[in-house]
Amino acid sequence: MKNFTALIVGATGLVGSHCLHFLLNDPDYILVKVLTRRALNINHPKLQEHRLNFEKLAEYHHIIKADHVFCCLGTTIKQAGNQVAFRRVDFDYAYQLARMASQNNCRYFLLVSALGANEKSKIFYNRVKGELEKVLSQLPFQSMLIFRPSLLLGQRRESRPTEKIGEYMLKGLTPFLVGKLKRYRPIQAHALALAMVEMAKVNLNGIHIFESDQIQFFYEKVKKI
Repeated sequence: MKNFTALIVGATGLVGSHCLHFLLNDPDYILVKVLTRRALNINHPKLQEHRLNFEKLAEYHHIIKADHVFCCLGTTIKQAGNQVAFRRVDFDYAYQLARMASQNNCRYFLLVSALGANEKSKIFYNRVKGELEKVLSQLPFQSMLIFRPSLLLGQRRESRPTEKIGEYMLKGLTPFLVGKLKRYRPIQAHALALAMVEMAKVNLNGIHIFESDQIQFFYEKVKKI
């Protein structure tokens, strides 16, 4: 047992809920803090739940302390209502969290980004993700692990018709996505979550970016152990 502590935001989302499950059931973690807007309705001896208004995130500066910080925040422009509100969640909240974590000497920061993240992209979604990666990479963490999944598969709380269409299309194309195209293959949310939790325990220093094919490879390797 390694007696790690973890802090996670986005624990009620698709990836975050799986991360929380794996963290709570991992003997290497002795404490799991969760910052959330909604009650989790989970009882677990390791769990420390903090309900908050993310507009007042600075008030929780003293709580943002852990060995490993998992940022699974994310929404869609449709859910948020407009581009400004989307950026508020996907960029502002995540950056505030990371900045405070670095100020509190958290060592590892793990971010769920997106395939195609690029600060110079003409696509708004990809540009915001790329801008976030850039500013977070400038913070003094011992390790910054950035995960860029392709289309995420799994049971969501909310309906996303456009993603469902993309899911059916990509599933049909998956056998043909080989070589450099393997990174476009859809990936199960639980596979990403397990890869994140296990990768956090690897002694990696510096900034590392993992795309879908690499995440899938690591997940399959872990499952065989």
